[in-house]
Amino acid sequence: MNSGTKQKTANLLTMCIKAGKSVKGFDSVCDAVKGGKAFCVLAASDASARTIKETGFVCGERNIPVYVTELSKEEMLNLCGKETAVIAVCDKGFAGGFGKIFA
Repeated sequence: MNSGTKQKTANLLTMCIKAGKSVKGFDSVCDAVKGGKAFCVLAASDASARTIKETGFVCGERNIPVYVTELSKEEMLNLCGKETAVIAVCDKGFAGGFGKIFA
């Protein structure tokens, strides 16, 4: 990824959060995925290998893509007000946008 990709990710994530179409935090993300509400999951660049693995496992069972972003947990904190390693996107349109960024 390049810095343009990072900025596009941050901009789209900001819109998604402001629209109320995101879920933050590992347990809440897993619940959203299991409940069929999540369309993709974004992981911070500095998320632990265990978090990435467990998120991938939960999402893999339901064919939900997991995108590892260039955004750190601290940058996600600045965007959403909560330090988190994973954010679920609960809108098909926003998820499609992230899919294009990470394609």
